[in-house]
Amino acid sequence: MKKGTVFQNKGQALVSLMIFMVAAVIIITAAVAVIIINSKATSKFYQGIVTYDLAEVGIENAIIRLLRNPNYTGETLVLEDKTVEIQVSGEGSYTIISTGTNGNFKRTIQAEATYNNNILTISSWEEQ
Repeated sequence: MKKGTVFQNKGQALVSLMIFMVAAVIIITAAVAVIIINSKATSKFYQGIVTYDLAEVGIENAIIRLLRNPNYTGETLVLEDKTVEIQVSGEGSYTIISTGTNGNFKRTIQAEATYNNNILTISSWEEQ
């Protein structure tokens, strides 16, 4: 064995370790980025569902109010930091529009109903 040949490979393990560490950091960073993006998307999806539910609450509230008072024209409900705006138009044949607002999200549902002989019949219910 020649003197000095042992030292020619000195640091090779360190270079391999550094390459492995850089690759690991890149993979971990990409994984964290994907998790953050999915988390934000899930949060927005959930907010959209909550906002749709708010609009449905408005329609259901209007139905109950119309059963009690056929002259009901609507109102604005405030639930914590969320709002529901209810508009009722018509007489005998009603158009109910409910808009739920949750932060930047806004969803609107429209229902058609008829009130005849103390019976309220819902003929349509759809999101706009």
